[in-house]
Amino acid sequence: MMLTGNGESNMNRNILIIEDDLDIARLVRLHLEDLGCGVQMETDGESGLRAARTDRYDLVVLDLTLPGIDGLEICRQIRSGEAYVPILMLTARSTETDRVVGLELGADDYLTKPFSVTELVARVKAIFRRVDAVRNETAGTGAQTIRVAGLAIEPDRRRVEVDGSPVELTAREFDLLVFFSRHPGRVFTRAQLLDKVWGYGHGGYEHTVNSHINRLRAKIEADPSAPGRIQTVWGVGYKMHDSSEG
Repeated sequence: MMLTGNGESNMNRNILIIEDDLDIARLVRLHLEDLGCGVQMETDGESGLRAARTDRYDLVVLDLTLPGIDGLEICRQIRSGEAYVPILMLTARSTETDRVVGLELGADDYLTKPFSVTELVARVKAIFRRVDAVRNETAGTGAQTIRVAGLAIEPDRRRVEVDGSPVELTAREFDLLVFFSRHPGRVFTRAQLLDKVWGYGHGGYEHTVNSHINRLRAKIEADPSAPGRIQTVWGVGYKMHDSSEG
């Protein structure tokens, strides 16, 4: 499946696949190579983690259930490094708990097996669009710290302080917060947030926005039941409080 016609058929990215099911790994590699990506494939936890530490990748496609070191530990160790590398989880686990644990450890997105190739390609392209957008905005502001509503956000280092205290956010929570912080006072619908932060706007995913905002509020609000930073605009969506509005 060679994708053409939208300028994304030759992405020139390096991707690491860590997946012990050879059929799935080869299928994923085939379609990512069709996008113009360079792909390395590892089939166990030890070799996958070693590859992730040795070389620089633009994306890691990571199965959670692996021989040796499991995907959650690999995700944790990748996130403990200084360089930010996007992670797309592939998992046969279907419970909400497993997905949340992976996302809390720093995965950017997930796909539950069995998944369609179309969805896989859409998610990969969405991750790259989002990363490019963040890098472009960071370059445009000189990687300056964003200060708004009692928050200090360092986009290039992916660090956040709330009233002077550091707070650990997941990859998606961080991107959501950065997006709001760059547009204080502006109201966004759930569909707009899906498009701008997640990179895809498929119908039926609006509940994902709600759950992420609830988790973000639990970490940055003094009283999550009466949020003052990320505010709900009933019937429309959400906005970040603009202190200049009083």
